[in-house]
Amino acid sequence: MLNKFTPDNFHTICDALANIDTDLSSVIQTYGYPPLWSRPNSFESLVHIILEQQVSLASALSALNKLRERVQEITPANVLVLTDEEMRSCYLSRQKMTYVRYLAEAILSGQIDLDAFEQMPDDEVRAQLVSLKGIGNWTVDVYLMFVLKRADIFPVGDLAAVNAFKRVKGLEPATTREELVALAKAWQPYRTVATMLLWHYYLSAPKK
Repeated sequence: MLNKFTPDNFHTICDALANIDTDLSSVIQTYGYPPLWSRPNSFESLVHIILEQQVSLASALSALNKLRERVQEITPANVLVLTDEEMRSCYLSRQKMTYVRYLAEAILSGQIDLDAFEQMPDDEVRAQLVSLKGIGNWTVDVYLMFVLKRADIFPVGDLAAVNAFKRVKGLEPATTREELVALAKAWQPYRTVATMLLWHYYLSAPKK
Protein backbone atom coordinates (compact mmCIF):
# COMPACT_ATOMS: atom_id res chain seq x y z
CA MET A 1 0.00 0.00 0.00
CA LEU A 2 1.54 3.31 -1.09
CA ASN A 3 1.81 6.00 1.58
CA LYS A 4 0.05 9.04 0.08
CA PHE A 5 -1.62 12.20 1.28
CA THR A 6 -4.93 13.44 -0.14
CA PRO A 7 -7.16 16.49 0.28
CA ASP A 8 -9.21 14.35 2.70
CA ASN A 9 -6.37 13.41 5.05
CA PHE A 10 -3.99 16.39 4.67
CA HIS A 11 -5.18 18.39 7.70
CA THR A 12 -5.41 15.21 9.80
CA ILE A 13 -1.75 14.49 9.01
CA CYS A 14 -0.82 18.09 9.87
CA ASP A 15 -2.59 17.66 13.23
CA ALA A 16 -0.81 14.34 13.87
CA LEU A 17 2.56 16.05 13.25
CA ALA A 18 1.56 18.95 15.52
CA ASN A 19 0.82 16.44 18.28
CA ILE A 20 4.34 15.01 18.19
CA ASP A 21 6.27 18.22 17.39
CA THR A 22 5.61 21.47 19.26
CA ASP A 23 7.57 23.50 16.69
CA LEU A 24 5.35 22.32 13.83
CA SER A 25 2.34 22.89 16.07
CA SER A 26 3.38 26.53 16.53
CA VAL A 27 3.73 26.93 12.73
CA ILE A 28 0.08 25.88 12.33
CA GLN A 29 -1.05 28.03 15.26
CA THR A 30 0.72 31.10 13.85
CA TYR A 31 0.26 30.72 10.09
CA GLY A 32 -2.53 28.15 9.67
CA TYR A 33 -2.37 25.01 7.58
CA PRO A 34 -0.06 25.00 4.55
CA PRO A 35 -1.51 24.88 1.03
CA LEU A 36 -1.77 21.38 -0.40
CA TRP A 37 0.73 21.99 -3.18
CA SER A 38 0.17 19.61 -6.08
CA ARG A 39 0.66 19.27 -9.83
CA PRO A 40 -0.74 16.84 -12.41
CA ASN A 41 1.28 13.79 -13.45
CA SER A 42 2.39 15.12 -16.83
CA PHE A 43 5.46 15.80 -18.95
CA GLU A 44 4.81 19.52 -18.39
CA SER A 45 5.01 19.09 -14.60
CA LEU A 46 8.39 17.36 -14.86
CA VAL A 47 9.64 20.04 -17.26
CA HIS A 48 8.49 22.65 -14.74
CA ILE A 49 10.50 20.96 -11.96
CA ILE A 50 13.59 20.76 -14.21
CA LEU A 51 13.22 24.50 -14.93
CA GLU A 52 13.08 25.14 -11.17
CA GLN A 53 16.52 23.60 -10.60
CA GLN A 54 18.83 26.22 -9.04
CA VAL A 55 16.73 29.26 -10.03
CA SER A 56 13.89 31.21 -8.42
CA LEU A 57 10.36 29.83 -8.72
CA ALA A 58 9.37 33.03 -10.56
CA SER A 59 12.13 32.58 -13.18
CA ALA A 60 11.12 28.96 -13.74
CA LEU A 61 7.45 29.86 -14.14
CA SER A 62 8.36 32.61 -16.59
CA ALA A 63 10.29 30.09 -18.73
CA LEU A 64 7.44 27.57 -18.52
CA ASN A 65 4.92 30.19 -19.65
CA LYS A 66 7.16 31.22 -22.56
CA LEU A 67 7.46 27.57 -23.59
CA ARG A 68 3.68 27.18 -23.36
CA GLU A 69 3.18 30.27 -25.55
CA ARG A 70 5.58 28.84 -28.10
CA VAL A 71 4.10 25.31 -28.43
CA GLN A 72 0.56 25.80 -26.99
CA GLU A 73 0.73 22.41 -25.27
CA ILE A 74 3.94 21.21 -23.62
CA THR A 75 4.23 17.63 -24.86
CA PRO A 76 7.34 15.58 -25.70
CA ALA A 77 6.61 15.73 -29.44
CA ASN A 78 6.00 19.49 -29.43
CA VAL A 79 9.18 20.24 -27.50
CA LEU A 80 11.41 18.07 -29.68
CA VAL A 81 10.66 20.10 -32.83
CA LEU A 82 11.98 23.32 -31.25
CA THR A 83 15.39 24.60 -32.34
CA ASP A 84 18.05 25.70 -29.85
CA GLU A 85 17.24 29.32 -30.75
CA GLU A 86 13.52 28.81 -30.07
CA MET A 87 14.30 27.19 -26.73
CA ARG A 88 16.70 29.99 -25.80
CA SER A 89 13.94 32.50 -26.51
CA CYS A 90 11.95 30.68 -23.81
CA TYR A 91 14.79 31.36 -21.32
CA LEU A 92 16.15 27.80 -21.33
CA SER A 93 19.89 27.42 -20.75
CA ARG A 94 21.83 25.01 -22.93
CA GLN A 95 21.93 22.52 -20.04
CA LYS A 96 18.19 22.64 -19.47
CA MET A 97 17.47 22.30 -23.19
CA THR A 98 19.44 19.04 -23.08
CA TYR A 99 17.60 17.80 -19.98
CA VAL A 100 14.13 18.59 -21.37
CA ARG A 101 14.91 16.92 -24.70
CA TYR A 102 16.34 13.87 -22.98
CA LEU A 103 13.18 13.52 -20.88
CA ALA A 104 10.97 13.98 -23.96
CA GLU A 105 12.84 11.25 -25.83
CA ALA A 106 12.68 8.90 -22.82
CA ILE A 107 8.90 9.29 -22.63
CA LEU A 108 8.32 8.92 -26.39
CA SER A 109 10.52 5.80 -26.53
CA GLY A 110 8.66 4.22 -23.62
CA GLN A 111 11.76 4.20 -21.42
CA ILE A 112 9.77 6.27 -18.91
CA ASP A 113 6.04 5.73 -18.27
CA LEU A 114 4.61 8.45 -16.04
CA ASP A 115 1.29 6.63 -15.58
CA ALA A 116 3.10 3.51 -14.34
CA PHE A 117 4.82 5.61 -11.65
CA GLU A 118 1.45 6.07 -9.93
CA GLN A 119 1.59 2.49 -8.60
CA MET A 120 5.36 2.14 -8.18
CA PRO A 121 7.22 2.34 -4.84
CA ASP A 122 9.17 5.56 -4.26
CA ASP A 123 12.60 3.95 -4.67
CA GLU A 124 11.68 2.42 -8.04
CA VAL A 125 10.40 5.77 -9.34
CA ARG A 126 13.63 7.37 -8.12
CA ALA A 127 15.84 4.74 -9.77
CA GLN A 128 14.17 5.23 -13.15
CA LEU A 129 14.20 9.03 -13.06
CA VAL A 130 17.77 9.54 -11.83
CA SER A 131 18.96 7.38 -14.71
CA LEU A 132 18.01 10.31 -16.99
CA LYS A 133 20.46 13.11 -17.74
CA GLY A 134 19.75 16.21 -15.66
CA ILE A 135 17.43 14.56 -13.13
CA GLY A 136 18.86 14.25 -9.63
CA ASN A 137 17.43 13.55 -6.22
CA TRP A 138 15.99 17.04 -5.65
CA THR A 139 13.97 16.84 -8.89
CA VAL A 140 12.72 13.36 -7.96
CA ASP A 141 11.84 14.49 -4.43
CA VAL A 142 9.69 17.35 -5.74
CA TYR A 143 8.03 15.04 -8.29
CA LEU A 144 7.24 12.43 -5.62
CA MET A 145 5.87 15.11 -3.27
CA PHE A 146 3.92 17.43 -5.58
CA VAL A 147 2.89 15.07 -8.34
CA LEU A 148 2.60 11.57 -6.87
CA LYS A 149 1.64 12.93 -3.40
CA ARG A 150 3.93 10.50 -1.57
CA ALA A 151 3.70 11.29 2.14
CA ASP A 152 7.17 10.45 3.45
CA ILE A 153 9.80 12.42 1.50
CA PHE A 154 12.29 14.84 3.05
CA PRO A 155 14.07 16.84 0.31
CA VAL A 156 17.40 17.46 2.01
CA GLY A 157 18.67 19.19 -1.15
CA ASP A 158 15.99 21.91 -0.93
CA LEU A 159 17.50 25.10 0.46
CA ALA A 160 14.20 26.66 1.56
CA ALA A 161 13.16 23.52 3.48
CA VAL A 162 16.61 23.20 5.09
CA ASN A 163 16.77 26.86 6.12
CA ALA A 164 13.23 26.75 7.53
CA PHE A 165 14.08 23.55 9.42
CA LYS A 166 17.07 25.26 11.06
CA ARG A 167 15.04 28.35 11.99
CA VAL A 168 12.00 26.47 13.30
CA LYS A 169 14.18 24.18 15.42
CA GLY A 170 16.74 26.82 16.43
CA LEU A 171 19.55 24.74 14.94
CA GLU A 172 23.07 25.95 14.26
CA PRO A 173 23.64 27.21 10.69
CA ALA A 174 26.43 24.61 10.38
CA THR A 175 24.04 21.68 11.03
CA THR A 176 24.88 19.06 8.38
CA ARG A 177 22.54 17.40 5.91
CA GLU A 178 23.12 14.07 7.65
CA GLU A 179 22.04 15.58 10.97
CA LEU A 180 18.92 17.06 9.37
CA VAL A 181 17.99 13.72 7.77
CA ALA A 182 18.38 12.04 11.16
CA LEU A 183 16.20 14.66 12.90
CA ALA A 184 13.55 14.46 10.15
CA LYS A 185 13.07 10.75 10.92
CA ALA A 186 10.95 11.87 13.89
CA TRP A 187 8.30 12.90 11.33
CA GLN A 188 8.04 9.49 9.64
CA PRO A 189 5.82 8.40 7.92
CA TYR A 190 4.76 11.97 7.05
CA ARG A 191 7.97 13.80 6.20
CA THR A 192 6.44 15.32 3.04
CA VAL A 193 3.69 17.06 4.99
CA ALA A 194 6.20 18.19 7.64
CA THR A 195 8.27 19.70 4.80
CA MET A 196 5.18 21.50 3.49
CA LEU A 197 4.79 23.00 6.97
CA LEU A 198 8.43 24.13 6.79
CA TRP A 199 7.88 25.71 3.35
CA HIS A 200 4.72 27.38 4.65
CA TYR A 201 6.74 28.85 7.52
CA TYR A 202 9.51 29.92 5.11
CA LEU A 203 7.03 31.76 2.89
CA SER A 204 4.97 33.25 5.74
CA ALA A 205 7.43 34.22 8.48
CA PRO A 206 9.13 37.63 8.43
CA LYS A 207 12.62 37.35 6.95
CA LYS A 208 15.42 37.92 9.46
